[in-house]
Order: sequence, then C-alpha cells, then structure tokens
Amino acid sequence: MRVVSLGDLALDVVVQIDGAIAQGADTPAEISLSAGGQGANVAAWAAALGARAGWLGKRADDAAGRLAADELERRGVELLGPVVSEGNGVVVSLVDRTGERSMFPARGVATELRPDELEPDWLACDHLHVSGYALAAEPVASAAVRAVELARSRGAQASVDLSSWSAIRDTGPARFRALVESLRPDVVFANEDEDRVIGGPLPGVVWILKRGAAGCSFDGDERAAVAVDTVVDTTGAGDALAAGWLVGGPELALEAAARCIQSPGSMP
Repeated sequence: MRVVSLGDLALDVVVQIDGAIAQGADTPAEISLSAGGQGANVAAWAAALGARAGWLGKRADDAAGRLAADELERRGVELLGPVVSEGNGVVVSLVDRTGERSMFPARGVATELRPDELEPDWLACDHLHVSGYALAAEPVASAAVRAVELARSRGAQASVDLSSWSAIRDTGPARFRALVESLRPDVVFANEDEDRVIGGPLPGVVWILKRGAAGCSFDGDERAAVAVDTVVDTTGAGDALAAGWLVGGPELALEAAARCIQSPGSMP
C-alpha cells in the first residue's frame, strides 16, 4: 500500500514543563527537536506501520528544513514537492505535566505550494491524505484540490483531517466545510471540537471522531482507547491514529495513538 500525505513538514520544538510558567523569569524545561507537521507526521507513522509512504508539500533548504527533511527520509518516507532556499516552517509545542499540548506554528513556505507545481507521478498512490491545515490558506488549498483530482484519476481514495478547530473558525466554518465537501473525501478525521465547529459529519462520508482518552468513534463504531501507564505527550496522537486506520483499520489506529502518547514529540 502506498500512502501520500499532503501537508506541512516543520521542525518540531517540543518544550515540556512540570509546573507553572514563571512569567518574566526562567522555567525549567526539557526540550527536544524533531521533524513535525501534520502531513509529515502521518507519512512517518504510515511508514513505521508498514506502508510505502510519501510526504507531499513545499519545504526549504535552510537549517530547519534540512533537519526535518533528513529525519523524515531516515524514517523511510519519500520526499515529494518543490524546494526553495529559505523559510521552512517551525512549530513550538508547549507540553504540561498532564501531556496536554499547546502549539505555536510558524508555517513558512508550506502555505505557498501551488497547483502548477504538482507532478502527476507524485500522486500515484492507493490513498491520499490531506491535512486540514492545507485547506486553511492559499495557494496550498488550491494545490490540495488539484492533488485530490490527480490521485483520484489514478484510482486512489482520499481522506481529510480537519486538523484544528481554530483554523476552521478563522477560515470560516461554512467556507471550510464547503471546501472539504468539494474534495468528496472517502474519510474525514475530526476531534470533538473540530466536529462541533464544522457542524457535524458530512453525509455519505466515513466520519472518524477522535475523543482522546475516551477513545474513538469509527463512523459510529465506538472503541475505547488503549490503556497506557503514563501519558508523556499527546502531540501527534491524532496523526498516528489516522495513519494506523489507513494502514490497518481501527485496532491499529488505537494502538498507534497509544504508542505515540508514551514518548515526547509527534514521530514514531
């Protein structure tokens, strides 16, 4: 199975703290660097779970971009898409003692992917997964629409992760929903906040609702989360779940999400 994941490839800076932030002073923290971005996360997890995986997007050949790209390639992911000299994305994730994370993204050139930069052979796959972040800005939203067209012309299925309730709000829920509908996705992944803001499931679409510690609803099939001893960092758990479902269905999805939250960062 070949999965292509369209979205951001960023340098992920994870800052873990064990107490309150000392405003205007120093707060002890553990800090790690890795590849990140929702598109890259899903591709890395798909590769780790046994698929042939490609990441598709726009990246930069600067220090941040090289670090992220090198790691993704080491994880067995094929890098697809145009490369420019500067401006790769960086995401800072602040993780508290419960494992809950708040994200501060600077997306850089990821939003600048254009439809005319896509090569049809990049979309020769069994499944194209589209990050909702790619639908929240132009010209990358138009590139995502074109990518789905190219993938479907080669027999692929398509899925969308809604990604962020705040991105849906800022884009405009009605506009965002119409754009997702225009893609005619086979599958949509959403958490409860994204589901609420966009106005609930789309008719005729497999709707996978991520409920965090409460588990997941796979188009109405309610499953409990896999129990873990310690939650270290929830960053990327939804991306791991999406990749698991694409590769192996609900059981692998829940196993991948549980594996993800037991270590820092979003990668396998």
